[in-house]
Amino acid sequence: MGEHDDHGAGTGRRDFLKLGAAVTAGAFTQGAFAVGPETNRAAAPVPTTMPTRNLGRTGQRVGIFSLGGQAAVEQPDNLDEAVPIIERALDLGVNYIDTSARYGGVEERWSERYIGEVMKRRRAEAFLATKTHDRTRDGSLRLLERSLELLHTDHVDLWQVHNLSRMSQVDEIFAENGAVKAMVEARDQGLVRFLGVTGHADPEVLMAAIQRFDFDTVLMAVNAADRHKLSFQEKLLDLAVARHMGIIGMKIPARGRILASWTPPPLQEQQSYARASRPGTLTMSEAMGYVLSLPVSTVIVGCDSIAQVEENVAIARAFTPLGKEQLAALEAKTAPIADQALFFRGLS
Repeated sequence: MGEHDDHGAGTGRRDFLKLGAAVTAGAFTQGAFAVGPETNRAAAPVPTTMPTRNLGRTGQRVGIFSLGGQAAVEQPDNLDEAVPIIERALDLGVNYIDTSARYGGVEERWSERYIGEVMKRRRAEAFLATKTHDRTRDGSLRLLERSLELLHTDHVDLWQVHNLSRMSQVDEIFAENGAVKAMVEARDQGLVRFLGVTGHADPEVLMAAIQRFDFDTVLMAVNAADRHKLSFQEKLLDLAVARHMGIIGMKIPARGRILASWTPPPLQEQQSYARASRPGTLTMSEAMGYVLSLPVSTVIVGCDSIAQVEENVAIARAFTPLGKEQLAALEAKTAPIADQALFFRGLS
């Protein structure tokens, strides 16, 4: 199952451009969201640069919106659509790109292929992250070798364990010949710079992994409906902050299901675990604004078009943090659609 997600069909160009100054972002403190001075409060210009934050203790600064390697970027034989999306993201200041060895098929790996076409020319512009879904040392190293080939690079910046959803998987990756051994070896050899863990099903599983190994980052599923079921905010987020990890948010629009603009496909065309019969309740600006108001380094969203890339970048540029009352209001707004917005909770 994919880790991050796209807007979904029918997103459109919503009215999200709020006037205001850019966020001066750094480590997540009150000062991280300081708003610059406005010379004309009634007609402040829309910011033209991407705000950045620290990726935990890595020393890297990343834009608060990052490009996911799913949606159009993992579809078969979609080079002419995928490559321009990646190019446009880099043009607009996106500097973190996420993919996986299983996006676009475990054999075809379309996502890494398309991103690699761009990395041939623009590798220096991207903090590049990929993942291993294999739980063993040998299998993970084989996946990494192929990832490096497809991505046309001699190293990836972040290599992550893909989608830990059960405690048994935590035991597997920490076994004598588990995936964590491969990760440490790859880092020691300079094939990867940083190590991370990802998941969307159960916060306790990710907490168990983090407590057993000093991962640099965690990619976690968190959106405005998060508090309604198996909340990742309640314990996991605090643990990651305490350990000074880079925190990457995913499932922001829940494959479109959290958005009021989403049109549900016929039920028979939907996957059984993610069926929904009604639109969501939020705008994309609200969905992103909620998560960006948490102590995250960046949010990852897969995009189906250049227009969606441009929309997300504009939202990031115009972002100002939400207060507790605003966050609570969005949580209440998602209550009626919590099941569809959290369809990935509990899935292995």
